[in-house]
Amino acid sequence: MLLRVLEVPIVVTNESTRSKGKMRKENMMTQYRKIKKIWKSRPTIEGAGVHLKRAFGNYEVDQLDPFLLLDDFHSNNPGDYLLGFPWHPHRGIETITYVLHGEVDHGDSLGNRGVIHPGDVQWMTAGSGIIHQEMPKGASSGLMWGYQLWANLPASQKMMDPRYRDVKQAQITEVEMDSGARVKIICGQVKGVVGPVKDIVTDPQYLDVSLPPHANFAHPVKKGHTIFAYVVEGKGYFDQERNPYNYEVTGVNYFDLKRECLLGQENLVLYERAGDQVMVKTEDDPVRFLLISGKPLGEPVAWYGPIVMNTQEELRIAFEEYQNGTFIKYKKI
Repeated sequence: MLLRVLEVPIVVTNESTRSKGKMRKENMMTQYRKIKKIWKSRPTIEGAGVHLKRAFGNYEVDQLDPFLLLDDFHSNNPGDYLLGFPWHPHRGIETITYVLHGEVDHGDSLGNRGVIHPGDVQWMTAGSGIIHQEMPKGASSGLMWGYQLWANLPASQKMMDPRYRDVKQAQITEVEMDSGARVKIICGQVKGVVGPVKDIVTDPQYLDVSLPPHANFAHPVKKGHTIFAYVVEGKGYFDQERNPYNYEVTGVNYFDLKRECLLGQENLVLYERAGDQVMVKTEDDPVRFLLISGKPLGEPVAWYGPIVMNTQEELRIAFEEYQNGTFIKYKKI
């Protein structure tokens, strides 16, 4: 679904002088967010032997609250992913799977069975507990490419009933801006267009943004919310200052000494909390990136494997229940 949003210039008459002055004042007050830190995703192995890149995980949890983890699974080699993620539990979190190429077979203890196709999103709220599996299949060419994001739940919602949302590509509106940016709105709002995933407790935005060469994308963000961008492909400038020594950078390894302000694939950009807009610009290359934000919880995190609670005692109870068969708290379908 493609919707073109026209950024129509406002024609000011003599009667609207006061409105014109107000608009100028608001523009002057716009504060663009600065980059706080950049991570380069690192190779890791998860599930039954899936090779993927981890953009961030439990070592960065205090900086990306309410988000816990972002994995980038991208390979042309079926041996890297076919073993998949067999049956395993989750409690206390939401898992958001977005597939670009290939397919993922899934099943869960809610009774859901199906396939996540290219362009689809699976937004699963584990809540009090769910057991599921995800088995990547890949495209006919062998290419498998997608992302899984984990979002935390507040203590008051960790034991809520599990909820599953299967969002098809056709439900995700793509907005085309006058600047040339094309934005797929999974969750959140762009120019009055609202994405299909709603009523999420951490008030997130999840956008897939494509920007052509020599263009820019300015987007308002909520004050105090955590916001980050992850570069899917291409290159772009993600702040106004263009100085790679104005922020912290974590490389792939100890000898990764290259620092750039023109950021490419598999870089994660975390923004400072101050500011009400983000600005991304391109030069000779296009860029595609995920832009994700959410309201921080500010709560303690106790995390082990696929379960995230607030205390170690809650973790002990969760794993004990999983072992003795009392993990599922809702009525099975």
